[in-house]
Amino acid sequence: MIIEKFDSLESTNRYCEALDLDQVEDFTCYWALAQTAGIGQRGNHWEAAPGQNLTFSLVLHPAFLPANRQFRLTQALSLALVDLLAALHSPLSALIKWPNDIYVGGKKICGTLVSTRLTGSRISSAVCGIGLNVNQTAFPDWVPNPTSLGLLTGRQYELDPLLRRLLACIEARYNALKSGLDPEPEYLAHLMNLHVPARYIYNSEEVTATITGVDPHGRLLLVAADGRRLSCGMKEIQFL
Repeated sequence: MIIEKFDSLESTNRYCEALDLDQVEDFTCYWALAQTAGIGQRGNHWEAAPGQNLTFSLVLHPAFLPANRQFRLTQALSLALVDLLAALHSPLSALIKWPNDIYVGGKKICGTLVSTRLTGSRISSAVCGIGLNVNQTAFPDWVPNPTSLGLLTGRQYELDPLLRRLLACIEARYNALKSGLDPEPEYLAHLMNLHVPARYIYNSEEVTATITGVDPHGRLLLVAADGRRLSCGMKEIQFL
């Protein structure tokens, strides 16, 4: 495990994407105490107060994973974050909001962004960006439903040992994935709204639907109240 620490970067994911990833050792972490242009899902800005949270990208080389099963990596990362929060005795259980945001008590504590590069039918590299709200207790009004470890537990955390603890959780899940363990059953056990009717925006239409699972490519599977079966990518559905 290698950790490279920076006082500030525009974005740890963008920094990694500019590297020759073939020359980067597996499980190398690029950690920035501050990001001036952090990015989240759908290209959204990721808000994090400098020096108060964990914002980093992890470079992996999961060549053992077929390209058509790359969502398993997202599932493993999500479960590693659930593992960490459980180990820190979070007062509320963590849930995974599809595909890979982590929520506690209906509020977002962590976001991840995974980008992969393929060689043939295998994944040659993956850049896994993670933003975990740690000590920040005040957020801008435009940030929807945020929370943090500090808000949940009333404690302040040293970032360096917390990062190493999280990386150990990720390494354990990564090694399990490498050994052939399918993370989907546990992922579904922690999936927000599984088997629960809820409202969504699907292709610009508000629908009530029930999540039934995910397909091997990571698409969200739902059954609408009118009986339609929906299979959705990131840009096709919005949680309400």
